[in-house]
Amino acid sequence: MKRSVKAISMMLVVMMLAVFVAACGNSSSKVSVGIVLPTKDEPRWVQDEQRFKDALKGSKYTTEILFSQGSSAKEKENVDALIAKGIKVLIICPQDGDAAAAAVEAAKKAGVQVISYDRLITKTDAVNYYVTFDSVAVGKAQAQYLVDKAQKGQPLYLYAGAASDNNAFLFFDGAWQVLQPKIADGTFKIANSSEAVALKGNAKLTREQMSKIIGQITTNWDANEAKNKAQTHLTAAAADMKGNVAILAPNDGTARSIADVFAGDKAVTKFLVTGQDAEKASIQYVIDGKQSMTVFKDVRTLVKDAMGMAVAILDGKTPETTGSYNNGKIDVKAKQTNVIVVDKANVKSALVDSAYYQASDFKGL
Repeated sequence: MKRSVKAISMMLVVMMLAVFVAACGNSSSKVSVGIVLPTKDEPRWVQDEQRFKDALKGSKYTTEILFSQGSSAKEKENVDALIAKGIKVLIICPQDGDAAAAAVEAAKKAGVQVISYDRLITKTDAVNYYVTFDSVAVGKAQAQYLVDKAQKGQPLYLYAGAASDNNAFLFFDGAWQVLQPKIADGTFKIANSSEAVALKGNAKLTREQMSKIIGQITTNWDANEAKNKAQTHLTAAAADMKGNVAILAPNDGTARSIADVFAGDKAVTKFLVTGQDAEKASIQYVIDGKQSMTVFKDVRTLVKDAMGMAVAILDGKTPETTGSYNNGKIDVKAKQTNVIVVDKANVKSALVDSAYYQASDFKGL
């Protein structure tokens, strides 16, 4: 009798352990917040991944971060995988704003709240919120840097991001607002876009007009494409389009490629080149005098805003917003983060003293 009781007790213990383990297994397989980023091949997004991990320390919620590696198909696959894991909130930076619509519509159908991160997902009503830097301000800051150092009759080379990214239009719109008066009065001579030359009298450009210009000067955010395009432009440039030139480069990766090409042309005696993202490699370029400036977008703040929105949603609250952006279908409520211009004069105070980077990350600081 005693043996039977002991055996039954052992069986009950085993059954309870099995239930406990199963429960733990189900819990660990659930994900509260799914995050999809564009690619691991650009330092910017690797930095974001680490910032998201840091932001989640101590949180009661779980997350999983996936990369789309430049493929909209992979992006949709990632979103589907996260939906299957039970996410309640999706934070996604789209590879292609239009193409991502199908992925977030699947999320909406599953009851998932969608936060468009840094890049706006367009032409869909399945986006609930948008966290972003003030992209128009980025373009204005880049252009103002060139204007402040301009010389009369200076050749101006224009470059842009990917036509599939709404941010590329916002950056260019901001830059054009500042550059156009100086193009119209002859301070700058556009060197590499016949479409921009044809529209130089227009203080404000329509989306269609910007599309024509960006179609000629797009880098697709790709450093190699930027390098090839710069080489082509310099090969075709007349002598009066060289010398001391100004270059509007959309981000740091393309800025470094373009700078290397212009530095290698003996007929280019001096150049200013813009950038954005404050990537470590570009900060070293700024310190070395190879890149003139970058626009620092403190990812810590953007990640904090995105995670703050996600947690508010999970807690059943309404996230704080500061404005809205029309995505071609609806006005998406947004929270904007300010940007900071960084050049050789303030690189240490802006990036090292703020603990964004360590001084040991650079040489000659």
